[in-house]
Amino acid sequence: MKILLDTHAFLFAIANPAKLPPRLRSLLQDPLIERWVSVVSHWEIATKVSIGKLDMPSETSFYVRQIANLQAKTLPVNLRHSLGMHGLPTYHRNPFDRMLISQAMVENLTLASRDQHFQDYAVKCIWE
Repeated sequence: MKILLDTHAFLFAIANPAKLPPRLRSLLQDPLIERWVSVVSHWEIATKVSIGKLDMPSETSFYVRQIANLQAKTLPVNLRHSLGMHGLPTYHRNPFDRMLISQAMVENLTLASRDQHFQDYAVKCIWE
């Protein structure tokens, strides 16, 4: 299994793992599971920190260390991901989440998110 962490799942994993469901916590500790964090999540975090909507460190080195601690890979945004946005239904209007959905679909990743809107898309999700 290859898991793409939604932004809140990434934040829970690094700041408060007890907020993650037990099965997801277990999967994130399994060395056979590929863990991915999108640059979209970094963009969302930086945006929310800068406008005061999120109380997290602003030092980029903090996030680099956290990704390494999770033994996760960083998923860049590429043309296929942005093209995947064409025709994507507007069940969800958040641009960060829509790009994460597109990335998960294009890369055949399971999206770890508690966001119920994600279930409306043809994307594999996990939050249990």
